[in-house]
Amino acid sequence: MHWNPTSGGGGFWALTRYRDVAAAYNDHGNLSSARGAMLGGSLRSEVDTASGRMLVASDLPRHRLLRQTLHRAFAPTVMSRMRTQVGILVDRAVNDMLAQGGCDFAADIALELPRGALMAIMDIDREQAGHLIALTRRMIGYRDPHFGADPAESVDDQRLRLGAIQAEIFGFFLDLIEERRDSAGTDLIGMLLTAEVNGRPFSEEDLIYNCMNVAVGGNETSSYTACSGMLELARNPRHLALLAGRPQLTDSAVDEMVRWASVNAYVQRVALRELEIGGKTIRAGDIVTLWNASANYDEDFFPDARVFDVTRSPNRHLSYGFGLHRCIGAAFAQVELGVMLERLVATGLRFEVAGPVRRLWSNFILGITALPIAVSGEAVRTGA
Repeated sequence: MHWNPTSGGGGFWALTRYRDVAAAYNDHGNLSSARGAMLGGSLRSEVDTASGRMLVASDLPRHRLLRQTLHRAFAPTVMSRMRTQVGILVDRAVNDMLAQGGCDFAADIALELPRGALMAIMDIDREQAGHLIALTRRMIGYRDPHFGADPAESVDDQRLRLGAIQAEIFGFFLDLIEERRDSAGTDLIGMLLTAEVNGRPFSEEDLIYNCMNVAVGGNETSSYTACSGMLELARNPRHLALLAGRPQLTDSAVDEMVRWASVNAYVQRVALRELEIGGKTIRAGDIVTLWNASANYDEDFFPDARVFDVTRSPNRHLSYGFGLHRCIGAAFAQVELGVMLERLVATGLRFEVAGPVRRLWSNFILGITALPIAVSGEAVRTGA
């Protein structure tokens, strides 16, 4: 437990131990999600404007109702469609990498995972999915020079640019909503257009916020986890050898990649009343942050936590959250990453890091935005 002071006399608590983070995820009576998952709030408000409307920014009972509604967009039929689409895109991208002898894994392969998922979930084409991914990347990386940020910008200028990017995303979804308003599609948007919560249809704003929730969550987790996993596979081909000889390890390898990457570094909560955690008194109104990126390396739960181990079991990481606040698209991310991993192992080849690795400028999302990879041409020896 640590209190982090911020400018202006404010601050926030950081929960860093596994037990505390897991318990906080389940403490719905004392810790609220309604302020938003990320420190800083919205453009002109410390409270997220999607409060109480977007799944990740809502509390019980509305959270449960929203979750039940959105869950329909992740049905087995959609999962099957997504698996097929991701497989097609990843196969094509890996074949291109093999033909060229390498690629920027972050741009050329990892992004095909959320692209395929968005095509299946939202019934959009490859170009539309790529455009949406580019927008959400700019939104999450709004302080990153790689996505157009100027290090000399003031905080107000950064927030204004962020607002402009969000407006583009809203426009993207508004166009889709208008196109499908009179059709009863089985995609996410069609489903939300006909859904009701407490007997009331979704407002236009609720539609947009929850579409954004799915798009951002699906984009960031799988693609950035794929990059972190590939980096470890390239650094130590022993992992590829183990997977080639024991394909049944694919699921545990995916779990280890997700733990290792801990893409969603933290989530924010606000104390509804005074309580005690870890011997510290938290006052009503205090901000409490749950650091997945620390809990996932807690030696009490993950022996040799600083070792990447594709055989690790059990592996109850918190990268997808916990309990009621477990990521609604977790199963999709697992499948996406599994498809990619199986395709890489099937090449039978080793890979090498071929240039500087560039990381996202963010303390909320931990990601890699450039990962040059070369195909070594050397075969992986099973059991090596």
